[in-house]
Amino acid sequence: MPEPRTPVSTAAAAAAAGATDPSAALADLFARSPDAVPGYLTDHSGLPGPRANLALADAFAAGAPAALIWSLVDSSDEYLAFCGTEALGRLLLEPADRDRALPALRRAAADERWRVREGAARGLQLLGDAEPGALQGIVDDWSASADAWLARAAVAAICEPRLLHTDDAQALALQACARATELLLGGGPIVSEPTRTQEAHRVLRQALGYGWSVAIAASPEAGLSAFRTLEADEDPDARWIVRSNLTKARLRAVLADHNLWGALG
Repeated sequence: MPEPRTPVSTAAAAAAAGATDPSAALADLFARSPDAVPGYLTDHSGLPGPRANLALADAFAAGAPAALIWSLVDSSDEYLAFCGTEALGRLLLEPADRDRALPALRRAAADERWRVREGAARGLQLLGDAEPGALQGIVDDWSASADAWLARAAVAAICEPRLLHTDDAQALALQACARATELLLGGGPIVSEPTRTQEAHRVLRQALGYGWSVAIAASPEAGLSAFRTLEADEDPDARWIVRSNLTKARLRAVLADHNLWGALG
């Protein structure tokens, strides 16, 4: 007589499927056991560890029901909040959720947790994949803000190679970097609280430390012209931004193509 088979839980079955395809695992959970999704995300987050599971977060953002997304946005668990925040980018495409999703992304862009802030930028990139003009409108607005958190999110969102295939997007990426750099170097208080001011300053500078290289690689002629102006600035933050970007392979390749390697920095 064959031994009785042990029942396999929905979560266990999803885990087995997710070993190779997180989208399939999550689709199964969305359909059969949505209450198990947060636990599944936590168990497969890759945390604690050096890198969070971005593929899993992308799969969640692509298919999660709106109610489940909203339930995670304000989670005290950083990875769950990251997943929910990234997924807000997809809700920006839904008429029923659009009016709530954008203010929620604005709040997330200034969250104390860096992964949640990154989720806001990744969410905007999802919007850009589907509706480039909508993303560009948000980036134009946020990059013109005196709020360093929003400026950082704008730079992080638009300075993504896959989004920079048109002249308008390329010009906006350079403009966002220029505006954010001007805000950073302006010398005035960025936000009211001293501790938050220092953190806002740090994360904005960090974004500019790679964002310029992405924008220049997409539009070398205009980008190099703007970067030469920045390179001439003696401000310590400007010098740091230039040095950081010069370490990026994408910018080094542009400089080599234009016979400018060694002429900057």
